[in-house]
Amino acid sequence: MDKILQKLKHESLGVIPPAVFFFISFQLLALTRALILKEYGIQISTFAAATIAALIVAKVVLVTDMLPFVNRFPHKPLIYNVLWKTAIYLIAAVIVRYAEHLIHFIRAYGGIADANSRLLDEVIWPHFWIVQIWLLVLFLMYCTLRELIRVLGRERFRTIFLGPARPHNG
Repeated sequence: MDKILQKLKHESLGVIPPAVFFFISFQLLALTRALILKEYGIQISTFAAATIAALIVAKVVLVTDMLPFVNRFPHKPLIYNVLWKTAIYLIAAVIVRYAEHLIHFIRAYGGIADANSRLLDEVIWPHFWIVQIWLLVLFLMYCTLRELIRVLGRERFRTIFLGPARPHNG
């Protein structure tokens, strides 16, 4: 039972960094979209959708990290792991997003073949590519930060980034 609780704690803590990173990123993207659409008199509420998307992407990162081939280049220059992990996360996110949309089409149209055909016909391709480009940039930033933290260590990274910790009085 203790092992299960430790695993749950580890999983819960592990999802926090990617969830926070993608929550902030997706909220900024949602705000940008809302402001652009407001110019045309279109009001949208995207907080919930951006929050759910951030949690899904964070979980994709966490699950993908369990794959044995993810950390393929730990002793090469950081760019190898950064680009490798960015590609893997991007592919995993596309698969999850596709499956998520396909499920809705299967419910509406029955079989997988018909649902897939309808999905491909109804995809708004410019929107799809915009999301993919942003995911690529965000995964690249996330992987770069994560690899720097892995190599430098959390405390050293925190000190370099935020400065030395100040002693508490009291």
